Amino acid sequence: MAQRPNDPVPAFRFEIDLDELPVAGFSEVGGLSVELEPQDYAEGGMNSHTHKFPGRTKQANLTFKRGIVDRKMWDWFYDLTLGKVKFRNGSIRLRDPSGGQVVMEWYIYKAFPTKWSGPELNATQNSVAVETLELAHQGLERRQ
Repeated sequence: MAQRPNDPVPAFRFEIDLDELPVAGFSEVGGLSVELEPQDYAEGGMNSHTHKFPGRTKQANLTFKRGIVDRKMWDWFYDLTLGKVKFRNGSIRLRDPSGGQVVMEWYIYKAFPTKWSGPELNATQNSVAVETLELAHQGLERRQ
């Protein structure tokens, strides 16, 4: 059955692109969230309510999970532990069910890793070794 224009977009075909790193196939992405922090203003002489104004935005950290295929994510994180700061811009692209057309894209500004987690190792299971990378960033923009 073909996708109709007003159908919700399935969330299983996506890709991550971070500057010069190769396009990565991740199994999960979390943290696509931006929050506006309201500021309260108590006006003198007005006791019935406080005024609320939009304040700063706060972005959640992004979490990427994938099967370990190379060292590139680890190396980026490890370089930061040595004091070599490398911000990366990039995008998260969500594709239609066929994988052809990009239907949504979020652009990430000045991202850097804050946490790397290795796989859970268990000799009694036959699962894929998965790494998790958490990124802080300075902006998230929906482009499409």
